[in-house]
Amino acid sequence: MVDRRVLVVGGGQTTYDVQEQPVGNGRAIAQLLAREGAQVMVADRNEDSAAETVALISKEGGAARSCVVDVNVPHSIEAMIDATRTELGGIDGLVYNVGIPGPVGFEDTTPEAWDAVIDANLRGAMLSARAALPAMEPHASIVFISSIGAVRGVGRMIAYDSSKAGLASLVRATAIARKDDHVRANIVMPGLIDTGLGRSAQQGLPERASIPVPLGRRGTAWEVAYATLFLLSGEAAYITGQTLAVDGGKTTL
Repeated sequence: MVDRRVLVVGGGQTTYDVQEQPVGNGRAIAQLLAREGAQVMVADRNEDSAAETVALISKEGGAARSCVVDVNVPHSIEAMIDATRTELGGIDGLVYNVGIPGPVGFEDTTPEAWDAVIDANLRGAMLSARAALPAMEPHASIVFISSIGAVRGVGRMIAYDSSKAGLASLVRATAIARKDDHVRANIVMPGLIDTGLGRSAQQGLPERASIPVPLGRRGTAWEVAYATLFLLSGEAAYITGQTLAVDGGKTTL
């Protein structure tokens, strides 16, 4: 990733009411990309959280900047793209790592709750791709972070699972949009990952703790990050429009 410029949307970290919260997917992705030589723009709705990710990268000798974005607001997304182009000198990669869980069950999934989840998880992904595609360099790469809830429900987070399922159609449209410039788009689909969001979801769905995984454990955000790194890199130059499950075999075995 040396000399590549990557925007990570959701590169901060939400604080959940759990003990000893592990690193989240977005922060792990941003840190790993910087370790591999990329210049990283960390975008997040929480300014302090984005700045903390940048500080961690800088401490390791990496190059990163941060900006604030509200993925529900189109002009905020456009400003994020402009800031990335200005501060990094271009865009070679985009990671959309936004996922709010929303309520559990139909009873609590009000129209307002549904809209809030779809807006952040799916509409924001579309708006980010829409704004980024014209600005991206040839041979650039986009990665959407999804969830196995898109294909195999692991709970009753109806809006969350639906929003992640929608990314499967969005990635195809994104992958074809600038195919002549070899701009690729793919999905990383995490399974049961030990993050703050995962632990929080488990508190709401105690049965989640007993869900079996063929490899016998929960994954880590670093394992999600390495899959993302691969799809952003030149080593994945012939892969586009695909979904890579990082789930310990849960969806297939």
